[in-house]
Amino acid sequence: MSHAQYQRLLQDAVVHHRAGRLDQAESLYRRVRAALPNHFDAVHLSGIVALQRGRTAEAVELLARAHRLGPQNASCALRLGLALIAAGRAAEAEPPFRAAVALDPKSADAWDGLAHCLKVLDRLSAAIECHQKAIALQPAFLKGLYNFGLTLSLAGRQTEALACHERAIAVDPNYAKAHYGRAQALQQMHRISEAIAAYDRFLELEPSNLEARSYRLYALNHLADLPREELFAEHATYGKAAGQHPRPLFPNHPVPERRLRLAILSPDLRSHSCAWFLEPLLRHLDPTQFELYLYHDHFREDAVSARFKELATVWRNFVGQPEAAVEKVIRADAPDIIVDLAGHTGMTSRLPLFARHLAPVQVNYLGYPNTTGLSAMHYRFTDATVDPVGDADALATEKLVRFAPTAWAYQPPPVTPEVNVRNTNFHATPSDGHNQSKVRNTNFGPVTFGCFNNVAKITDDTLRLWARVLAAVPGSQLLLKGRGFGEEPVRRRYFERFAAAGLPVERVEFLERTAKTDDHLALYGRVDISLDTFPYHGTTTTCEALWMGVPVVTLMGDRHVARVSGSLLKAIGRGEWVAQTPDDYVRIAIELATEPAKLAAIRAGLRDEVRNSPLGDHPGQSARFAAAVRQCWNVWCESQTPARAVA
Repeated sequence: MSHAQYQRLLQDAVVHHRAGRLDQAESLYRRVRAALPNHFDAVHLSGIVALQRGRTAEAVELLARAHRLGPQNASCALRLGLALIAAGRAAEAEPPFRAAVALDPKSADAWDGLAHCLKVLDRLSAAIECHQKAIALQPAFLKGLYNFGLTLSLAGRQTEALACHERAIAVDPNYAKAHYGRAQALQQMHRISEAIAAYDRFLELEPSNLEARSYRLYALNHLADLPREELFAEHATYGKAAGQHPRPLFPNHPVPERRLRLAILSPDLRSHSCAWFLEPLLRHLDPTQFELYLYHDHFREDAVSARFKELATVWRNFVGQPEAAVEKVIRADAPDIIVDLAGHTGMTSRLPLFARHLAPVQVNYLGYPNTTGLSAMHYRFTDATVDPVGDADALATEKLVRFAPTAWAYQPPPVTPEVNVRNTNFHATPSDGHNQSKVRNTNFGPVTFGCFNNVAKITDDTLRLWARVLAAVPGSQLLLKGRGFGEEPVRRRYFERFAAAGLPVERVEFLERTAKTDDHLALYGRVDISLDTFPYHGTTTTCEALWMGVPVVTLMGDRHVARVSGSLLKAIGRGEWVAQTPDDYVRIAIELATEPAKLAAIRAGLRDEVRNSPLGDHPGQSARFAAAVRQCWNVWCESQTPARAVA
């Protein structure tokens, strides 16, 4: 066949490719490559097809070869960068992206690709500069505006992120990704009802998008007025959308007492609150009983990740990898039990993979405070306080395993500040509501209430409750800390909400998130009493407050998210700080605020109370976790045929 005939084959292949007929295109590209292995177009276009089909390793190989054959082709350099990102090799992707912008500095796509690469490498300032260049070149660049918004959100600049997505919607009201980005920005700005409406709009355009459904479910947990039965129904709907896949015949040997391959999949095997609860369990697992496979799913790896790596037989990072590639690797690893720690909270939810039965035993734990909605998720590990027996079982698609007195084992960061024993010789007398001018604090200073919970958890019901507490303790102050409080529009919105709730703004101080954990913990030295949010309790923040000597007042509700602090407080023997009614919440806060000597004693001894509780009993909690995992495994073994069990 002549060179001209191969050129016609290539032209036919391109026609098929543009029409979306990838099988035909790929077959013809392969024929041309077989005859002309150094034909740039054939190699380049083959690499594009491989990338489109999620075969990232093959795409990298082909596009790298094409880049060597045609180093002056900007489009090829750009696609090589994209393939390397998809393969989880972001550091290697930067040179081809920079080659692309050097070859074609007026390409908005090239600048956007470089920006995405820098974002994945956690170089957000440089990524933002590249996004700005892309948008300057092409102001109506929809994909660029969407990606710019995502990067701004990651940098904590939510107001600007929202503006990017809304600008894209103004260009094209049916551009689905912009509605998705807008929903995420609104959620990060704690405008939960608006975020849910934005997710609904996105799902009108892309109803099969399970990732958006996950983010929406997480947002729904923050609504105070959504009945738990309706919330469960929403999760069950997600489970149906994820599909009912047949359970495969696993190669795992159903032998009850053998060493088990335990896999854990999470985006939070790094410096993240989830890690403080996971590491003590894994560190005390018996390595003769468990072989640990840790699957990280985030672009950040740090010192905490390094500690997890030391515990693992196998460590993998799946960030950016398509579902098919992740599933293939996990099935090859053949775990006996796989634990999901993200639920509906991950940056990229992997729950659709769990719906396809990755292992004989699948467990959800720690990261998400509700059912996953998946029938393929066999168990959810919890405790009897957050999920009372009988009452909660009907609202879960998983079997609830109440494996310990409390479902958490708290490990504080390696270095934490000492407890700041505040001068608590203040005198605060509760107000009778009529003559507040006669009840003032002495010169020792006011009582400071505080809350460092995720700002999205601060509902109007919470604000009204806090207003009652501040009114009952004249001169008291409220210290709030959280992501977004550094932005004036966020603070202004909360000023308006505070005024509507009757909360005096002049007695409230806002603090933005701190970069370092020890600085964050040190701020508890300014707080006398922590006021929990409702209905969505704190978890890490509750543990942190207790560790730093600060009592926590919480109000129990009717679902997991509204009972977590109750479990933690009961675990350390402080059930008297757990309110059953709003009046009870106010009473407990007043009693703590008006007994300075008692509060000082609490502050001095609270860290030891945590250490000596189930929260601090890391070996014991790990053993209980291991026993629960083993029992789940034994149930599967019993379900297998006698013939297989013998084998």
